[in-house]
Amino acid sequence: MSKKVLDKNSTLLRTLSYVSIDMQQPIDEDSPHDKPVSLLTVDPRKLRDTVRDKNFESLSQFGGVKELALILETDVKNGINGGEADVIHRQNVFGANKYPKPPAKKFLRFVFDAFKDTTILILLACALLSLAFGIKQHGLKDGWYDGGSIIVAVFLVITVSAVSDFKQSRQFQKLSTKSSDIRVEVVRDGRRQPISIFDVVVGDIVCLKIGDQIPADGLFLEGHSLKVDESSMTGESDHIQIDEGKPFMLSGTKVTDGFGFMLVTSVGMNTAWGEMMSSINRELNEETPLQARLNKLTSYIGKVGLLVAALVLVVMLIRYFTGNTRDDNGNREFNGSKTKFDDVMNVVVSIVSAAVTIIVVAIPEGLPLAVTLTLAYSMKCMMADHAMVRKLSSCETMGSATIICTDKTGTLTLNEMKVTEFWLGKEAVKDDTSSHLAGVQKVMDDEERLQLGTIIKNMAEKSLRCIAFAHKEVAEESGQVLEKLEENGLTFLGLVGLKDPCRPGVSTAVESCRVAGVNIKMITGDNVHTARAIALECKILNPDEDLDSDAVVEGVQFRNYSPEERMEKIDKIHVMARSSPFDKLLMVQCLKQKGHVVAVTGDGTNDAPALKEADIGLSMGIQGTEVAKESSDIVILDDNFTSVVTVLRWGRCVYTNIQKFLQFQLTVNVAALVINFVAAVSSGKVPLSAVQLLWVNLIMDTLGALALATGKPTDDLMTKPPVGRSKPLITRIMWRNLMAQAVYQVTILLVLQFKGKSIFGVSENVKNTLIFNTFVLCQVFNEFNARKLEKKNIFTGILKNKLFLAIVGITIVLQLVMVEFLKRFANTERLNWGQWGACIGLAALSWPIGWLVKCIPVSGKWLAKQRASVS
Repeated sequence: MSKKVLDKNSTLLRTLSYVSIDMQQPIDEDSPHDKPVSLLTVDPRKLRDTVRDKNFESLSQFGGVKELALILETDVKNGINGGEADVIHRQNVFGANKYPKPPAKKFLRFVFDAFKDTTILILLACALLSLAFGIKQHGLKDGWYDGGSIIVAVFLVITVSAVSDFKQSRQFQKLSTKSSDIRVEVVRDGRRQPISIFDVVVGDIVCLKIGDQIPADGLFLEGHSLKVDESSMTGESDHIQIDEGKPFMLSGTKVTDGFGFMLVTSVGMNTAWGEMMSSINRELNEETPLQARLNKLTSYIGKVGLLVAALVLVVMLIRYFTGNTRDDNGNREFNGSKTKFDDVMNVVVSIVSAAVTIIVVAIPEGLPLAVTLTLAYSMKCMMADHAMVRKLSSCETMGSATIICTDKTGTLTLNEMKVTEFWLGKEAVKDDTSSHLAGVQKVMDDEERLQLGTIIKNMAEKSLRCIAFAHKEVAEESGQVLEKLEENGLTFLGLVGLKDPCRPGVSTAVESCRVAGVNIKMITGDNVHTARAIALECKILNPDEDLDSDAVVEGVQFRNYSPEERMEKIDKIHVMARSSPFDKLLMVQCLKQKGHVVAVTGDGTNDAPALKEADIGLSMGIQGTEVAKESSDIVILDDNFTSVVTVLRWGRCVYTNIQKFLQFQLTVNVAALVINFVAAVSSGKVPLSAVQLLWVNLIMDTLGALALATGKPTDDLMTKPPVGRSKPLITRIMWRNLMAQAVYQVTILLVLQFKGKSIFGVSENVKNTLIFNTFVLCQVFNEFNARKLEKKNIFTGILKNKLFLAIVGITIVLQLVMVEFLKRFANTERLNWGQWGACIGLAALSWPIGWLVKCIPVSGKWLAKQRASVS
């Protein structure tokens, strides 16, 4: 009987004649399924393919979702054991939920990139030629100095540049890892617990809600109305319904509706998302708009430097070959055929080196480095100030923000409800009042309804949320208790007023934004009365602004305005109540059309369109969904509005730091170009040698960037109007400051060039050393001037900036070593105390000149407009 029944796939029936016996199906030796599947024997590739291909047949071979959970040793209610040994065992069997990223650039790669610079390569070629001719002419002992010095200086510049870029790259990688570390809620050992997405293992039960990113491939266990957006994987924008009939869920997709529990079947590189992400190097060091503008400026200045260098090259070659240059003994350097070929080539090489070095100094290579430094530094500090930057450009864009559209709950308020009023009927219950509920019921008439309405309105105007309590007696129907009450025939009991208090410091933060020329607009789902009360408490609204005015509107009103009305009233609106995510998006679009730079806060999945549309999207780290965070540029980790204002301060600080460095570097560029050009044209020789100019380049590019690009935000940043996106990077104030310093430096250096020997009674080499020393010390003093673009007191807060003082100290010590101890390397002569004093005195005059120049007003209309907007 058993064979027949098994063949027919039917069940045995119990009859009077015999008792059926439940027999195990005979094992076919040729069948591939001769062993039961367990956690150790299950094929991870088969699990991967089952979910990725949405293969029901493969899933049925495992026995369905519940049977697969048993195979993976997962309790569908309590999850996995979750102990350390269990987690490690699962990671060993199925892999960790991580994917290998493309290898980071090694240090040598940064060195190689620095080497690829054309001017550096030309300079090295000249140095090698100079080295070869020098050794041939003077022997190895004395002939290597000129060429060797340039080679050492070039390698020093390259090394410093590569080290700086390498460190910033590592900094960005750390921030990238931090931004991709998502918190996931799982069930382990019967308890829900948040873990890192990197710690999710196969067999885990993941709790999913609206806005979550699915952390791994898996199967639906249970839930309600669960929908998933698979566009990141499939490209299809339709939302997929997930249930028992469609249980397959892919890593990297987003939950758009409902909630549910998922059994993890594949992690890391066994998921399609992992394979895709491992091939993408998501770096945070993308080129920002400010970097793009600076690159254009660098290119323009480089062309000017190239023109000057070409003129210097031509003039010096003509002067040499026409016999108009003389050596240290006063003899003509070129005497036609009498001059040795090696001597001619040596001079030509030195002339080319000088011209190329002018290009090196002229090209402000430090500008991109300064941007990278200040962005990396500000990102690190912002993390400490509860803001995580996801997109670099948002740092600088935030400095230009003119409008901040903010949520209320949890951002302006604490999101902690407290009962502050309690009413029994129409009687307010105080702390010291004893009251009891009346066993008397009466019909509520219109007058009493009106009185209760007034109580509710008064509560709302005190920013309270109002909840009414009522009851109803119902009879059981055929022994069954009704699960749902019809909302009619209820007996009113009382009212409770709940308050979500404003966060401490919010009103001060709003005030500082107003002073800074940044308007705050509150967008909330609360009713008009509650919204207005909170706005008044936070000082977003002034007490004299009427509720019926255009300052406070409801979402439906704003939505129903004509486009013309909307554009007319948008600037007057401070509060939008009863608003939907669509209303927020509409407001952002209108504000951008009016030319505003808009920052928007959001925490929900539905806020994603507005966060993407805004110039700067700010998501909430605590309440925010993963969809909101993914759509944002910056994550506010503590959900606090004061942190939003901190981001605004840092944004302005980034922009100002770049301007400070730009002013400093352009001063050096102008002075170095003019002094070398004039000296070359007039005397046929440049006072600043290739090594000296490379040292100046190092002071400017790396040390100057470190000193000026790492300043912290100051209070005066929030007293200025926002910087418009179309405003020039180099302001008239900057032109005034840098031209004054450049003119002064060029003047004293030219006086030293032509009269220095007679004034100090020194040789040509000592005179050139005086020029070099004075020039470098001028830059040291000018670094102090660059700290404050407008303020006359350049020493405010200087003791707080330890890095600035350290770099100035290092620069002075290194300059002392260059002049006094590296005579052959730097082509310098030792100076006595009097000569050092003269150099320091001439350089120190930069300070009083900087102070006097700041007394000169910058042209009328522009400055007047600035002052008016500040006041």
